[in-house]
Amino acid sequence: MSSVIKIGLAGIGRAGWGMHCKELEGKEEQFKIVAACDIVAERRKMMAERYKCKTYERLDDMILDPEIELVDIATRSCDHYTHAIMALKAGKDVFLEKPMCQNYDEAVRLKKFAEKSRNNLYIRHNRRFEHGFLHIREIISSGILGDVYYVRLARHGYARRDDWQTMIECGGGQLLNWGPHIVDHALRFLESPVKSVWSDLKLIAAAGDAEDHVKIVLTGENHRVVDMEISGGTALNSPICMVFGTKGALSHTNETITLRYLDPTKKLTTRFSSSENPTLNSFGTPEELPWIKEEISVSPKKTYDIWNELYNAIKGKDRFPITLEESVEVMRIISFAKSNTAVEAYKTLHQKTD
Repeated sequence: MSSVIKIGLAGIGRAGWGMHCKELEGKEEQFKIVAACDIVAERRKMMAERYKCKTYERLDDMILDPEIELVDIATRSCDHYTHAIMALKAGKDVFLEKPMCQNYDEAVRLKKFAEKSRNNLYIRHNRRFEHGFLHIREIISSGILGDVYYVRLARHGYARRDDWQTMIECGGGQLLNWGPHIVDHALRFLESPVKSVWSDLKLIAAAGDAEDHVKIVLTGENHRVVDMEISGGTALNSPICMVFGTKGALSHTNETITLRYLDPTKKLTTRFSSSENPTLNSFGTPEELPWIKEEISVSPKKTYDIWNELYNAIKGKDRFPITLEESVEVMRIISFAKSNTAVEAYKTLHQKTD
C-alpha cells in the first residue's frame, strides 16, 4: 500500500491554487494531487496541465472518485459546511480551509457529524504555526515578562476590496476571513476559558456589504485581556502583536521582536506606599529600574509544518494539533461578535460616509 496520500482539491482559487498547491511542492513523498474541481473551465485546464490530474466541474462527481483519500476543501466560506458534509458522507477524510463554516451552529453540527463518521475532519488553522506567534509564546512561557495581563493583536491595511470576500451572502467579511486566524491566536494567548466578549464591527472601505473592520476584546477567567483588531480600513499599520506583563513587554513587527524587561538577575528593593506629600516635581520616590532592551529576529526553538502534521495524523503517527473543539470555540467567538453588532449599524455608518 502506497504511503502517499491522494488528494482531491475542491476549489482552484486564491487558497487552493495560490496557497495549498504551492505548499505541497516538495512534499511528493507524502501527498499527490490526483483530482481537482472548479466551476471555472480555465482553472480546470490550468490544473490538469500543471499536475496531470483529473478535473471535475462538480464536487458531487469528484468525491465519487475511488482514488481520492483526502478532500482538500478550499471553496468559498459559505460552501464549507455543505462541502465538508458531502465529502465525509462519501467516505473521505477532509482537510477544511478556515473558516470551519459560517457560524457556531453549523460548527457544532459539523463536529457532531464528523465524530459519527468513519472518516476524519481536520481544520486548517495554519497560522497557528506562524513563527512569530510560536516565538512569542515561547517568550511568555519563559517568564521574563512576568504575569501577562494584556495582549494586543492587529492586522491592518487599507483596501477598497470588491471580491466575494466583501459580500455577506458569500461568507465574506473580515470576521470569516482573517477572523479565524486571529481569534485562534487570541484563544491560545488567553490561556483560560473566555469570561466575556466585547465587539464592534464597521464597514469602512470595502465595496460589499460585509464588515471590513473588526474589534473584539476577550477577557479570560484568569483576568487576562486579549484585544484584537482586524481592519481593511486602517491607513497606518500597528505592530502585529504586543504583550504586556508585570515585569516587561514586547512588540512584534514583521520579522523583529522588541523586548523590554526587568533584569531577572537584579533584585528590586521592597517599596511601600505613603500618604505623605511627594517631593516637588516628582511622582513618588525616584527609582532607577534595571531595564534590559533587546531586538531579536523571529526564530522559535520549535517549528511546525501543517502538512507534515496532517500527514502524521492521517497515518496514525501523531494527533493533529488543532482539535475540532478548538475550531468550534473559534466559531463561537466569531458568532458572538457577529450577533453583538447589528449588521444595519455598520451598513448605516458606511452609507453616511459615502
